[in-house]
Amino acid sequence: MHTSTRVENPQGTMHTGSGNINLYVGAHTPDPGRPAFRRIADDHLAWLRRVLIAPGNMGNARAMLADTGSVILDGAPGSGRTSAARVLLREYHHDTGVFNELLPGERDELSLHDPALVEAGDQLLLDLSAADGARWAAAQAGLPALRKAVHEQHAHLVVIMPHGGHLDPDLQYYRVEIRRPPGLSVLRRHLREHAVPYEQYSRPDDIVTEFLHELRPMRDIAHFADLVRRAHEAARPEEGFAHWCAAARNAQNDRRSEVGALVTGLREAPQRALLITVAMLHGAHADIVHRASDLLLSTLGPPPDKALLLQQRDLAERLKEITAETTPSGHVRFKELDYDAAVRAHFWDHMPDLRPHLGRWAARTVDLADPHLTVAVRDGLVERLAGQYLRTGRGEGLASLAEGWSSGPPSRTRWEAAVHALTCGLDDPAQGRGFRERIYQWCANRQLKGDFAQVLVQVCADVLASSHPDQALLRLYYLAERHGDSTRAPEALCDLVNSSRRLRRRLLDRLARSDPAPADLVIFLQNCAPEPLTEPAGTSRALVQEGGVQQSLSTCWRAVLAGLPRKAWQPHAERWFHHVAASPGDRAELLLDLLVGAAQQCGARRGAVFASLYASARDAERSAPGDPARASGTTALLLSKISAAQTLGPTEPSTASAREPRS
Repeated sequence: MHTSTRVENPQGTMHTGSGNINLYVGAHTPDPGRPAFRRIADDHLAWLRRVLIAPGNMGNARAMLADTGSVILDGAPGSGRTSAARVLLREYHHDTGVFNELLPGERDELSLHDPALVEAGDQLLLDLSAADGARWAAAQAGLPALRKAVHEQHAHLVVIMPHGGHLDPDLQYYRVEIRRPPGLSVLRRHLREHAVPYEQYSRPDDIVTEFLHELRPMRDIAHFADLVRRAHEAARPEEGFAHWCAAARNAQNDRRSEVGALVTGLREAPQRALLITVAMLHGAHADIVHRASDLLLSTLGPPPDKALLLQQRDLAERLKEITAETTPSGHVRFKELDYDAAVRAHFWDHMPDLRPHLGRWAARTVDLADPHLTVAVRDGLVERLAGQYLRTGRGEGLASLAEGWSSGPPSRTRWEAAVHALTCGLDDPAQGRGFRERIYQWCANRQLKGDFAQVLVQVCADVLASSHPDQALLRLYYLAERHGDSTRAPEALCDLVNSSRRLRRRLLDRLARSDPAPADLVIFLQNCAPEPLTEPAGTSRALVQEGGVQQSLSTCWRAVLAGLPRKAWQPHAERWFHHVAASPGDRAELLLDLLVGAAQQCGARRGAVFASLYASARDAERSAPGDPARASGTTALLLSKISAAQTLGPTEPSTASAREPRS
C-alpha cells in the first residue's frame, strides 16, 4: 500500500511567557491535498480488515479477548497472526484510550510490571513473535501484572508469542493458535479489493496453482496480488488474467544478469542517467523524466551542452534504448513489470560512488516546479531512494540524508521529503528501532539546523505517536522545551496529551521530576487545563484525585508561582477559577487546594503569592461565564483556604484583603 506523511493543521499560537514568539509560514504552508498520517494509518488498518481472511481459530481469539481482555496468539510465521492481532484490537477502538505497541527494553518504555502502562480503553499490542528465549521469558514474568492492569482498566491486550516457545502453565488458558487460511481465498480477497474483475480470477489458472503449491506467507500472497493488479492496470485490452499472472511471476524472477547486460551496453552518461531516472521516477510524466535526467547529469558534473539541441536524439528514441516506453497518457514505464526495482538495485549495488549524488539529485528533483510533479511522484521518489538505503542496511545514511534535506534554506517540498524518508525508516521492521533511537538523540541532544526540528515534530506527532505514543511524548517534550518558539512542538505535545489520561499523567510526572526549568513551566501551563484533570473516565476517578498527580501539579504550580511573572500564569489560573465556578464539587475544589498549597510552599514570598492569587480570582469574576454569584463564591472560597493556610481562620472576602497592587 502506498503511504505518505503530510504536513497540516496549523493552529494559532498563544504566548504564555516572556520573550519573543516567532511564527513560521510560507515554506511550511501545508498542502490541503495531503491527508494526515494518522488517517493513512487508519486507512491501512481498514484495508487489513477488508482483505483479512479470518485464520483458523480467529473466532476463539475474539471470544477470549472479549471474555478476559487479553489473548496470547500463537501460530506459524506467515499465518497472518500479526494482521489478525491488529484487527482484533481495532474492534475495541473507542473514544477513550489509545493504540500502543509495547516495546519493552526500549528507551522510556515502561516495564510490563508498571500499572501506569495501561489506561482505560487502551488497545495494547505486544509482538514478541521474533523474540529470543531470554526476552520471551522476561516478558512472561511481566504478563500477570500487565493482564491485571488491563482487566482493571477495561483495556485490551493481544500478545503474539514466538511460535513453538515455552508458555508458563498459568498463561496456557489464554493461548489461541492461529492457523493459516487457504491461500487461494487470501489471493482472491486481495484481488477483489484491488478491483480486479471477478470473472477473471474466478477461473483456475496454472500460474496461480503453481504459485500457491507452496505454503506461502500471507505477505507473499499479498505482494503477488499487488503485482497482478499492476499488470492488469498496464495491460492492453486483449490481455487477460493469464497474461497478468505471467507478468507477476516474471517480476519475481532474479533479473540481475539481465539488467547488468543492459547497463554494459549503455556506455554514454546520458543513457545511464535516463535509465536511473526512469527507475527512480517510474510512472512519472515524460516531461518530469526528461528534466530530472538532465538534473542528474548536472548533479554529477557540468551541465550538458545545449548548443546542438536539435541534433540530439529525442526522448522516445532514448527510451527505446533502455527498454522503456511512453504510455498514451504521456507517462514513462519499463515494458517489464517491476523492472525498475532491478535497475535501482543494480546501480546501488554496483556503483556505490553514485549513492551520495542520488541524495542531492532527489532533493533538487522534488523542488522542481512542474504541474506533473505531483505529491505521489515526489513520495514515490523518496520511497524508492529510501528503499535502497534500507534494503542494504544503511539506515544511518538515510537518517543523515533526511537531516541534510531539511537543514538548508526553507523548502516545503524538501521538508516533506525528509518527513517521508524518516517515516520509511520507522516503518522498516528491521531498522525501525534504530530510527526511533536516532530521533531521540536528535530531539534530546542535538543542535538542529534549518527546518529539521519542525520535521522531527511532524514525524513524532503523526508517525511515532500512531503506534508508540510514549516515545512520541518524550521526544515532543524535548522539542517543545528546546525549540518551542520555532516549531509547533508545544501544540503537538498538547494534542498528544489530550488523547490519553495516561500520557497527561506521564507528562506531569516528568515536569515535576526535578526543579522545572522556565521552558518546562511554559509546557506545564499549556497542559494544565482543568477539564481533563477533573473529568473521571468510566469507573476511574479523576486525575486530580490521584495522589501522584496532585503532587506533580503542586510541584509545578509552586515553581510557576515562584518563578514566573503574574501575567504569564494568570490566564491559566483564571481558567481554573472559572471551572470551579461552573462545576462546583469536591473535584473542582481540589483545584483551589492545589493552588493554595503550592503558594504556601513559596517560602518568604508566599504572602505576595497569596495576594496575587486572590487578585487573579477577583479579576476572573469579571470574565467568568454564567452566574456571577458562583464566581464571587469561588473567590470567597479561595480566600477562606488562603486564610486557613496562613492560620488566620476563615474570613469573609474583602476588596481590601490580599489585593495585589496594580502597576
